[in-house]
Amino acid sequence: MSDRSAGSYRGNVPFRATPKFTDDWEHFKFSIDDRVATITLNRPEKLNALTFDSYADLREVFREIPLRSDIDAVIITGEGKGFCSGGDVNEIIGELLKFSAKELLEFTRMTGAVIQNMRECQTPIIAALNGTVAGAGSVIALASDFRLCVPRTKFRFLFTQVGLSGGDMGSAYLLPRLVGQGRATEILMFGDPVTADEAVRIGLANRVVEPEDLMTQANALARRIADGPSLGYAMTKLLITKEADMDLAGAIEYEAMTQALLMKTEDHSEFHRSFNAGEPANWKGQ
Repeated sequence: MSDRSAGSYRGNVPFRATPKFTDDWEHFKFSIDDRVATITLNRPEKLNALTFDSYADLREVFREIPLRSDIDAVIITGEGKGFCSGGDVNEIIGELLKFSAKELLEFTRMTGAVIQNMRECQTPIIAALNGTVAGAGSVIALASDFRLCVPRTKFRFLFTQVGLSGGDMGSAYLLPRLVGQGRATEILMFGDPVTADEAVRIGLANRVVEPEDLMTQANALARRIADGPSLGYAMTKLLITKEADMDLAGAIEYEAMTQALLMKTEDHSEFHRSFNAGEPANWKGQ
C-alpha cells in the first residue's frame, strides 16, 4: 500500500467553489476508507428501488467525487438481496403520470445526468452486483467500469415492459459498445433477463463470485486501483469514454497528447527508478 497523501494528484481540486463536500448523504450510505469510497443503496425492503431524491443524490455524488482528492476508487452496491430494481413503481411512475411535459423532461434529464456524471467521473467505479439489477439499476451498472456479479444476479432492462423506449438514461449508447448492436437490440427491446454467467460471456459483466466473496473482491479491486498508478488509471477511463465518438486519427492524437503529458509525471519517473532498483514502484498518483 502506498503512502500517498490526500490531495496528491487531481489538479482541479484547488479550483473548486465554496460549498463543502458532502459526507452525509440522506438517500444512500456513503463512506470513505483509505481512498476507496463505497456507495450503498439502502432500501432493501424494495430491492433498493430509486426515488426522485435518490436519483438526485446519485447525480450529485458523482459530480463531487472527481473533485475530491481523498477518493481514488468507488464501489457501488446494494443492501439485501438486490443491487437496484430501478425506479420505485409508485413513488416515481405513479407520480410521473401527474407531471407536465416540462416536468417530465426535467426528470428524464436528471436521471440521464446520473449516468453522464458516472462516465465523466475519472475515478474508476466498481459495481458489486449482489442480486437484482433491473431498469435504472441496470444502466447504473452499465455506466460503471467494472461489474462483479453473484450467481443469482440477473440484468433486466425493463423500459419497454412499462411502455417506454428501451433506450433510457444512455442505455442505447452504452450497451451496444459492450455487447454489440445485435445483442443489445434484443436485450433492450424485449427486457428478457440476462443471467450472471451469460453477462460474463457477452461482456456485460467482468466475473461471477460467490456472495460471501463479493465485497472482498470488490474491495480488493478497488485497493488495486487506489494503490496503483491512479492517474494513469483515471486517464485510461477518460480516453475510453471520450474516444467512443472519435475517428481513429483523432483518437491517436488524443492518446499521443495524453501520453506526452503523463511522461512528465512522478509515477512515470518512479517506474524508471524502481525498475533499476529492482523493487516495487511506490506509486504516488501524480
